[in-house]
Amino acid sequence: MNAPITLTQTRADEAFDCLQTAIVKGELAPGEKIGELDLCERFNLTRGPVREALGRLESRGLLVRRPHAGVRVVSVSAAELLELYRIREVMEGLAARQAAERMTDDEIADLQATLDSHEAMIEEARGQAYYQAEGDYDFHHRIATGSRNTKLAQMLLGDLYYMVRMYRYRLSTSSGRPHRALGEHRRIVEAIAQRDGELAEFLMKRHINAARQNIERKIEQGEISF
Repeated sequence: MNAPITLTQTRADEAFDCLQTAIVKGELAPGEKIGELDLCERFNLTRGPVREALGRLESRGLLVRRPHAGVRVVSVSAAELLELYRIREVMEGLAARQAAERMTDDEIADLQATLDSHEAMIEEARGQAYYQAEGDYDFHHRIATGSRNTKLAQMLLGDLYYMVRMYRYRLSTSSGRPHRALGEHRRIVEAIAQRDGELAEFLMKRHINAARQNIERKIEQGEISF
């Protein structure tokens, strides 16, 4: 009796992962109107799991549903995105400082190993993309949880986290940026390993500031539009 329920849940999870990845990678673009039947055809999914996945994506703030307008992928203006990065700069800087004080040696070693896997992925993409799956495989997620600051982690890993992930991948595809970002990640982890909270905070803030400047440059050059 339980097998069909487990199967349904698995298919719903697969649909959710598929659609969330499509949003993060821009296959479902910000502001794009979507429908259940279209999604089933595009991604070879079935309608029940898609319906459940859409509800979960809406609860994460990645989809918006408006009366008489249907469901769309969430979008922000250029000004709003830059403000999100300014917020991240302060909050993630603090998270890095506290991670240097509170992460265990084993957690730091595991994070360094994760960056090694990121490097392999970047090389496989020929240096053109830096995609991090959510959760423990995501460098920024690991720093937030490693801070051991529950309130700070809740703020960083709530709607803000999922909104920013939509744009992080899209904006990491400029030539040279993936390798630079990885190098910045490694220097932050080195500071954490040295238990230098002040340096870790400084490097994290500089890293996110560089990402924001990359966004501003792309906007000015007309490479991205909102």
